[in-house]
Order: sequence, then C-alpha cells, then structure tokens
Amino acid sequence: MKIPENDIYDFLKATHLPIIIYGMGNGADKIIAELERYNIPVSGIAASDDFVRGQSFHGFRVRKISGFEQEFGDFIIIIAFGTSLPDVMAHLFALSERHTVLAADVPVYGENIWNKSFFEENRESIEKAHSLLADKTSKQVYENIIRFKLSGRLDFLRSAYSDKEVVFENILKLGGNESYLDLGAYRGDTIDEFLHYTGGAYQHITALEPDRKTFAKLKAHVKDMTNIKLFRMGIWSEDRDMSFEDSLGRGSSIKRGAKNDLAVTKIDTLYAVRKLTYLKMDVEGSERQALLGGINTLRRDRPKLNIAAYHRSEDIFSLPLLVNTIEPSYRLYLRQHPYIPAWDLNFYAIPR
Repeated sequence: MKIPENDIYDFLKATHLPIIIYGMGNGADKIIAELERYNIPVSGIAASDDFVRGQSFHGFRVRKISGFEQEFGDFIIIIAFGTSLPDVMAHLFALSERHTVLAADVPVYGENIWNKSFFEENRESIEKAHSLLADKTSKQVYENIIRFKLSGRLDFLRSAYSDKEVVFENILKLGGNESYLDLGAYRGDTIDEFLHYTGGAYQHITALEPDRKTFAKLKAHVKDMTNIKLFRMGIWSEDRDMSFEDSLGRGSSIKRGAKNDLAVTKIDTLYAVRKLTYLKMDVEGSERQALLGGINTLRRDRPKLNIAAYHRSEDIFSLPLLVNTIEPSYRLYLRQHPYIPAWDLNFYAIPR
C-alpha cells in the first residue's frame, strides 16, 4: 500500500488562499489546535445560515459562507462538524464544486492525528490489517478512507460510500433466531434496525446504554418487547466502576477524571451462560477494551460482529488486528456508510 503523497497539512501550509473553518464545537477546537501547531493561519469561522447569529468563536465573528465569498472570492473550507443528513451533505458537496472543501480527520477520542508521520509509524500494522480484509470492496474502502484521512478530500470519502442495507442483506444475513448484544444502544435505534432486518423475530436481546437520560428513553422505547434485558452500564475489559462523562448524550463516554461513577462489565460476564450470535458495538472509543473483555465468548460462540471503527485514529487498523488475534477464523469486511467526515465506518466480521 503506497498511499501517502502530500497530506492535508502540507497542502494548507503551501496555499495562499484564506482558510475558513466551517463549524463550531469540539471538532473545530481540535482542528484549530492542529493548524496552530503547523503555524497555519485561520482567516475566519463559518456556520450554516440558520446558525449565524452574531456569535464569536476563537476570537472570530461567525459568518455565513456567502459573506466570505463576497470578501475573498475564493478560499479553502475545512469542515469541522459531522453529519449524515442528506441535505446537509448535498450542500457540502455542492460547496466543493465552488471551493476547495476539506475535512480534517481529527479523532473523536485519543490524541493521534492522521498525517504522513502517523501513517509511516504504523505502516506495518496498516498493511497487515489491509491484507486481512475478505473482499475487494473492503480493500478499496480501506485504501480510500486512508487517502481521505490523510488528504481531507471529499472525493475519496464519497467513493467509499455504501448503504447499510447491502451489508445486512449480503454480509450479516441475520436470521430470526438471533441472540443479539447491542453495546451502545442509545435510544433504541439500532434495536429497531436489528428488528427490521430480522422481520421482528429474535431469540433474545441484551442492550447496554450508559447515559442516564438516554437509558430512560431506551426503556420507554422497548417497554412492550419481550425477551430483552437492559443495563445502564458501560462495557470494558473487566468488571468494575469507572469515571464516566454523562452530559454529552450520544457522545457520553468513559473518561478519566470525570465526576460520575459508572459500573462497567465484560461481554464474557454477560454471556457466561447464554450463547451470543450477533454483536453490535459502538461504544465511544472503548471498542478495543470491549473486545478484550469478550475473548472467551468470541472464541466459543463466534458471533457475527458489527464494530464501529472511527472513534480513534488507530481503530481502522488496530481493531481488525485484534479481532484476528482473538479468533482468526473470522472473515473481515469494511464498509463506510454515508457520513462527513469518515464516521459510520464499520468492520463486519463473519465466522467461516
């Protein structure tokens, strides 16, 4: 895999065009900090027209894109928020026809940033993970997502898109007798997804959601279902209490130094007796620890796996390597579902 050429920071260091950050919040904070590290100046902050109300961010008055077009004519836009909304994505792709639009890949969790140095430091692991992928599509997705992460170019990201429906019908192929573990069940949207593809039939569902308010909504959502167990817990590599940040809704996560305590458990504890056939895992950067806590279950039952691979920069190569170490018989697939940036990137593992 000979991928790196110039990365996004090389490109931005060389440009003479103004650089506009599109979005506010934690992602924008991380991008601006990284640009400062490279001594790359920012010329302004933009937001969608409906969100511009004269506010300030990082010392800039937040403005509409049209205002920057009137002032600068041409400029570079760096997307600093995430979206899977079709109309918002269409707007961003339309902007890319008028201006250079990039999406700097900064991790949701962790400190590692994708650039040429990160690639070279992890080249061996990146190439090994690539070699494990079971089909040509997975390998192409893997290569294009790495190109996107390095360059920020939306064309690489868009070329990797595929619909979840294809995955459920052609890869996961869920039946009507599944024992399903939903880690990061949120308000029940992935339980609904599961039921859609099994025709509403299943053997048993276990669902974990650690956020207090979200868990209450999950309980209400599934109150009429049978053969389902809910736990307001986190998932980890051991059974214990840990610090937990629970004020972020979908983004709530285990976080060192947070004020709240949360009980966490292992997959092996949850399935010490019951058989597991399908595992979905989207646990805000704790995927590696969750897998380590399920080694016995994965080796014993070899359930189908649906694992989020976008929270940490290293997830795209470290998670498939770990799954292969735990149970080498898995066939590994990678798919990127429509999202800007490369969120909703998932590994699917099917036992041979």
